[in-house]
Amino acid sequence: MKNWIKKHISRADVGDLYDRFGVNALTASILARRGITEGKDVQFFLEDDLRFLHNPFLFNNMEDAVDRILQAKDEGEKVLIFGDRDVDGITATTVLYDYLTSIGIDVSWRLPGGTDPYGLNKNAVDDFEKNYGSLVITVDCGISNVEEIAYAASKGMDVIVLDHHTPPEVLPSPAIIVNPKCEDSGYPFKDISGCAVVYKVVTALRFAASELYKNEIALLTASLSENSEECKIEVLKLQNLVEKGSLTETVRAGTSLSSTKLIDFLRGQQIFVWDEKSTASLLAQVFGNGAEFNFLDIRPEVAKLIPSMANASLSLLKSKSKLARYNPSQNSEINAFYNIFVTFMNAQLARQFPQNEKANERDLQLVALAALADIMPLKNENRIFIRHGVESMNKGRARDGLKELLSMQNLLGKRITATDLSWNINPALNATGRLGQPEIGLELFLEKDPSKRTEIAQKIIEMNNRRKELGNEGWNFAASQAKQSIEKYGGKLCVIIDDSGEQKINRGVSGTIAGKLVNIYDIPAMAITFVDENAIGSMRSCRGFEVLSLLDKMADLFVSYGGHAYAAGFTFKKERLHEFLAALDKFAPEIQLSSSESEQINVDAEIPQDYLKPDLLAIVDDFEPYGEENRELTFMSKNLRISDAMIIGKTERQHLKLTFDLGRTKWPAMFWGGAESLGRDFDKGDSVDLLYQVSRNTFNGVETPQLIITDIRKSF
Repeated sequence: MKNWIKKHISRADVGDLYDRFGVNALTASILARRGITEGKDVQFFLEDDLRFLHNPFLFNNMEDAVDRILQAKDEGEKVLIFGDRDVDGITATTVLYDYLTSIGIDVSWRLPGGTDPYGLNKNAVDDFEKNYGSLVITVDCGISNVEEIAYAASKGMDVIVLDHHTPPEVLPSPAIIVNPKCEDSGYPFKDISGCAVVYKVVTALRFAASELYKNEIALLTASLSENSEECKIEVLKLQNLVEKGSLTETVRAGTSLSSTKLIDFLRGQQIFVWDEKSTASLLAQVFGNGAEFNFLDIRPEVAKLIPSMANASLSLLKSKSKLARYNPSQNSEINAFYNIFVTFMNAQLARQFPQNEKANERDLQLVALAALADIMPLKNENRIFIRHGVESMNKGRARDGLKELLSMQNLLGKRITATDLSWNINPALNATGRLGQPEIGLELFLEKDPSKRTEIAQKIIEMNNRRKELGNEGWNFAASQAKQSIEKYGGKLCVIIDDSGEQKINRGVSGTIAGKLVNIYDIPAMAITFVDENAIGSMRSCRGFEVLSLLDKMADLFVSYGGHAYAAGFTFKKERLHEFLAALDKFAPEIQLSSSESEQINVDAEIPQDYLKPDLLAIVDDFEPYGEENRELTFMSKNLRISDAMIIGKTERQHLKLTFDLGRTKWPAMFWGGAESLGRDFDKGDSVDLLYQVSRNTFNGVETPQLIITDIRKSF
């Protein structure tokens, strides 16, 4: 019997969230139960605005990357984008290629196909040299290509690495590296996809087309203390709309300006104030009329865009700041000014470059796919990426290529969710890389001819069907070995090796098989197959064990390896298999796994019968997208009477369709694989306690709410 866990939360916890963020009691209780209580985390569940995305120039190396790309444009250089073969790599390559071609750069692309290893390879460098190329940009790869990047440099090429994989101890050099996982990246959120890293670079390049790029700007506020005896002067120094320095001076009337740090701090700066008249008056009271400041008053310009701000003070505006509500430590006049300034400047840039809005929308659709495909945690700005990407698809604005794929998967015309993309679109795109032809996935997004895009999309669907066949064949082989392997490694690891010479495990599905082993046995797993003279493997993990902690110990065995905390790939020479197995024998006993959660179900909220209504879907929608680190909401209700029960399905594992009579509302419910429970654990007419998700069922274009049962018990 599964353990139902409803974490205790106090009324004070719920009340605090209700008071601070204005959410309803049910939303507040779910947030509290999930431990999402800090404003910096809550904001990404309650807000969709692109203003909440992190500024790309927070990357310490972003200016270097932008300048090198713009140099290539100015000097007519040839640029190569080298990507990866999966969805993240295909989408990242698309986003960068789209932008670079739009600004006239001579750019080509290359993805690893066939039996090519992961990451940049020397053959690609040699071919690019023959084409007189001078700048290589790796996307969703490169951070581990130390030797290959040094080789490119020896050929006179510069390299920019746009990656998100865990960096090795020795970074590639010489290279400009933009990777949120590098310790000195400067970026506040590490867990974005490779495509998102590229999106940040493209966003920075768009910004670089404006006069604001690299210009230093100072924002200045002045306010009297409560006793009116002192004046507080605050200055924020900005570059590319990122704070580069701050200064606070508290001074009394009669203070000499030269005795403060203001002169040095403001020298050469363009100074913006909110209310020139009042600011100048306050500074004159303090420093005397002889002290001159050259201000630009931005309030009149902001008022043209937002008339309600025409006469508003910063003191009033800070109390209404949505951004400050989530970050109370920033609830000051200077921070309110900063938020207004950034919002206004972004609005001005949108007017100056209207073409960017549609391009940005198209890009975010691919960023959404990448976040889901690479199993990025659905928190922080990943939530905004996906929400915007999905929303534009649902408004009928799916980008070329994606539109054709959505159509063939029967998703056009229905409400698309992140789950739909994860189950129907990403596996199809991934199939191109898994079968050694990722260029087909890329061509789908780059092709201009609609009829050709339809042909490509059809081919991708066929490749996905073939991938499924290969997956089934590989799984049959893996399943026969799994239990013996688990026993060998003390229940801590499962290792499947296809050394049959018959490719029973195709290299393209090794990751899928490793993932399935993890799902079934709840332990880390490897699937390894031989291709020519190499052993190529994928590893997936769970229960708090990070795969690189094991692979790092075996680094000297590998030709290449790399990945994320819970998913990685590796290659070693076939003749070193015995060394590899000896290393596993040595290190597998050291694997530490946290306790299994497969037998417990966490409950987000208990819903009394009277509150079990279709408007619960609005709460479910608020917590979209669901996936990694944001599981679907699970509700509990007690004493629900079964008014009807029907077994459906002709397969061995039949399902159960129930109807619950709640008076005015009758709820249909599906219990997948639960047919055996009817007549054994409960029957029609019984009252039951239920764990469930609330979802939509679409039939003939009509949406109806339904329950998806997680677990069920007869009430007593």
